[in-house]
Amino acid sequence: MLRKRARTILAWSGGKDSAWAGVALARDPAVELVGLLTTTREDDARVVMHRTPHAALQAQADALGLPLWEVALPDPCPNAIYEARMSAVIARARAEQVEAIAFGDLFLADIRAYREDMLRGTGLRAVFPLWGEDTAALAQAMIAGGLRATVVAVDLARLSAAWLGRSFDRDLLAALPPDVDPCGERGEFHTLVTDLPGFARPLALRPGAVFERDGHAYLDVQLDA
Repeated sequence: MLRKRARTILAWSGGKDSAWAGVALARDPAVELVGLLTTTREDDARVVMHRTPHAALQAQADALGLPLWEVALPDPCPNAIYEARMSAVIARARAEQVEAIAFGDLFLADIRAYREDMLRGTGLRAVFPLWGEDTAALAQAMIAGGLRATVVAVDLARLSAAWLGRSFDRDLLAALPPDVDPCGERGEFHTLVTDLPGFARPLALRPGAVFERDGHAYLDVQLDA
C-alpha cells in the first residue's frame, strides 16, 4: 500500500531560500506541494518583506504550476489583524487536508520558534527543509543546481544600494563582505528568483527605479513580455 503524501504549503517570498526549500520539497517523495503562502501589502499587493511586485510573484507561481495563497496585510499591521488573517489561512489549510507549512529558514532559532509556536495546537506542522545547512555550501549548491536570482533589496547598514540588480552567482558570493551571510539569512540582502528547477519558463526582468524605506534600499522590477 502506497503511503499518503503529506499535503504541504510553502511560505513563499519569491526569494532564493523559499524557492530552494521548494526544490527540496519537490524531491521528497513523502511530500505533495500544493500551494505557495505569501503575505502581501494591502496598498500595493507587493510582498511584505521584499516589496516584490505582484506580477512577478504571480509569474513565479504560474511557472511552478502552483496556486498562490495570499494574505493581504495593512502596513503597519497590528498583531490582532495578523493573527486573525493567519488563523483564517490555517482554517483553510485544515479544510483542504493540508498537513504542514514549510519555511525556508536556515539557522535563526528565534524565527523557527516563532513559526512553531504559531502552528502549535492547529493540527499543522512547521517543517524546515534547509535547516542547519552550511550557508556557504548551500549558496553554492543553489547556483550549481540551476537557481537564478537577482538582488532586489539590501539592508543599508550592511550593504550599499550598489548591490541591487546583481545576479546571485559565484562572483557575488566572492565579493560579499566577510560579515555578510552568503545566503543573507540575517536580512543583509534579498533576492527575486527568475529561474529554478521546476519552473516551466524563466522570468525575464527589466530593472526599474531604486527606492528606500526604513533603512533598506529596493530595486523595482517589471516583467518583460
